[in-house]
Amino acid sequence: MADTKTSVTLFIQCLVDGIYPEVGEAMVRIFHKLGINLICPTQQTCCGQPAFNAGYRREARVAAKRFIDIFETADAIVCPSGSCVTMVRHHYTQLFEKDALWLGRAKTVAAKTYELTEYLVDILGVDDLGVRYNGRITYHDSCHLLRNLRIHEQPRKLLSTVSGAEFIEMPDSDRCCGFGGSFSVKYADISEAMVVDKVNNIIASGADAVVGCDMGCLMNIEGMLSRQGSAIKTMHIAQILAG
Repeated sequence: MADTKTSVTLFIQCLVDGIYPEVGEAMVRIFHKLGINLICPTQQTCCGQPAFNAGYRREARVAAKRFIDIFETADAIVCPSGSCVTMVRHHYTQLFEKDALWLGRAKTVAAKTYELTEYLVDILGVDDLGVRYNGRITYHDSCHLLRNLRIHEQPRKLLSTVSGAEFIEMPDSDRCCGFGGSFSVKYADISEAMVVDKVNNIIASGADAVVGCDMGCLMNIEGMLSRQGSAIKTMHIAQILAG
């Protein structure tokens, strides 16, 4: 278990910062409950993932350098998004593979950047936050979280200890919801078909709420649930764990 005196620096995903601030607020409540000192650099901006995914490597390097400048003195960097953590942990080294100075700095930052559930379970050794949620919940495995970071059991361990909650595995929980950032714009018809399949599986689970670790996926799922007139809620796992 890590020393809880170590401070955590919050890396807030753009979607959380701009559209779903309640997820960031839930993270703050979680770490305050654990007695961990928090730092949240107000000057932080995008990690560069949208530019990187679109092929704009020069622009992505600009964002990445800013990120490294801001976060490299942190003890630990924790983010509520597997896709953003994937960008820092895996793709910064690609951006700077021909720049020895920045590559070294990128590796240092990457080594201490964690997704929320990963940090709670694997680093702090926490899987029970003593919270309650009354209802049936299912879980969506987001692509970067599962396939790039290999995070599968950590969210489930945390959800299994939530008092009052009945956890139900949906069919094909690891199947993409079709968001993929710009993918959902460039290939809208394919994206829609994928999210329809995902929502059908959520409905089939009988859950009252679908929980995930990435607001991009949850925003996409929430939109289709709404268009279908479903009352099923979408919740970031931080909101459940904050109580």
